[in-house]
Amino acid sequence: MSRYGAALSEHPDAAGAAGEVIGEILETVGPSPDLAVLFTSASHLDAIGEIADAVNQVLCPATLVGAAAVSVIGGAREVEERPAVSLWAAARCPSRPVRLEAVRGPEGWVVGGMPADTEGTLLVFPDPFTFPSEALLGADSPWTVVGGLASAAGRPGGNRLILGNTTHTDGAVGVLVDPAVEVRTVVSQGCRPIGQPFTVTKSEGNIVAEMGGRPAVDRLREILLALNETDRAQVARGLHFGVVIDEHQSEFGRGDFLIRTLMGADEDTGALAVGDAVAVGTTVQFQVRDAAAADEDLRELMADASAGSALIFTCNGRGTHLFDGPDHDAAVVHAALAQAPVAGMFCAGELGPIGNRNFMHGFTASVVLFP
Repeated sequence: MSRYGAALSEHPDAAGAAGEVIGEILETVGPSPDLAVLFTSASHLDAIGEIADAVNQVLCPATLVGAAAVSVIGGAREVEERPAVSLWAAARCPSRPVRLEAVRGPEGWVVGGMPADTEGTLLVFPDPFTFPSEALLGADSPWTVVGGLASAAGRPGGNRLILGNTTHTDGAVGVLVDPAVEVRTVVSQGCRPIGQPFTVTKSEGNIVAEMGGRPAVDRLREILLALNETDRAQVARGLHFGVVIDEHQSEFGRGDFLIRTLMGADEDTGALAVGDAVAVGTTVQFQVRDAAAADEDLRELMADASAGSALIFTCNGRGTHLFDGPDHDAAVVHAALAQAPVAGMFCAGELGPIGNRNFMHGFTASVVLFP
């Protein structure tokens, strides 16, 4: 038997899909793996509990965790917005289930269920509407945090999360993988910078008022007017905001920024609204979604990677929304790992470390590599 297995079914019937993926995992990994991870597309949202029950009863994993997503990954395939079930399993991968819930108090979010361990990899699936993922991140996080935000629904209570025998509609579920399992990560950005970087000289929360001593809207207008036709076409597909990760660098390029949503502009005040708080003194640069840059970046990062298996958490803005054809991220990772078992999902935000800090990303492929 193999240490890892991954199975994908596009059977439109949930029971049929469950039978197919469970049967394949039984053939490759065998019964009672240490960890099983289940992904279902939104088409199977209401049946995810029954699928999980079948996995528990037939496969009997020590720990089962999972989430529903708009699209799922299995092997070299990405099944976008169609019925699909993806199941991944690992032997010799001791893990402990983690259930996280958050309550907003007078001083901010209070998260219950946080593991006491100070080591290991936290593989976690938060609901984007009811759980503040930033509570798991930051410089003081004791774990490597990986995973992705559930993406099957666009409203609170619409997503489904699986932990053991229970289906949840809020909070976050995950597993803490034992530190003896040497998990590694690859985080590949899906954007490239345009124009020049600026220092934020006036801001409040997520409102950037000035960049380089001038209104942020004026800086944006200058850059847009100077673009060539190719870059203007990319801007038409989506303009984003990049926040430098390491301010100690002398130069910044692709992969040096956290990609954040550019939410809007106020012509009267000259301010920009960004999908994250941006402090005064931060170096920022506008970004465009670029399929060529995203392809090159992922291939370069995976070129030296070796692993027995991988889980992929890719942005729901990638796939055929970004690339000319289907299966891009799954095919690149699957080929780079010599057809090792691969599974994953499309996310409403991707979690993964850069350097020694954990971040939540956008338009990113976060790849979790198992030994």
